[in-house]
Amino acid sequence: MKSLLLVAHGSRRAESNAEIAVVAKSLSDRVQGNYAQTGYAFLELAEPSIPDGIDALVKNGATEVTILPYFLSAGRHVHEDVPEIVNLKQKELSDVKIHIAPYIGEAAEMIDVLVAISESDNK
Repeated sequence: MKSLLLVAHGSRRAESNAEIAVVAKSLSDRVQGNYAQTGYAFLELAEPSIPDGIDALVKNGATEVTILPYFLSAGRHVHEDVPEIVNLKQKELSDVKIHIAPYIGEAAEMIDVLVAISESDNK
């Protein structure tokens, strides 16, 4: 069963973390045909952690997990921290395929999003 895990940084501000739950729910509604389940997790400062998020999906039957980094730039978290955590979890769960999708900041569609936001501000 293919599953998707949205991974954000995490915040000390509960409202910010709650926003990620809303994004994950909206994402789940849009990717139903490709993923049987969608969850969310945080790199730090909030729960669930990335390992806990993966475990929850696997407990619900996931055999393949795509990690979707919700980061805008390719900093240390994207290049080092998230892959390190995922690689450790992959070693633990050798019967589950876990891979990391590109982070959202490198998607070409992000320019369209920025243009749409800037244009809506000029109305």
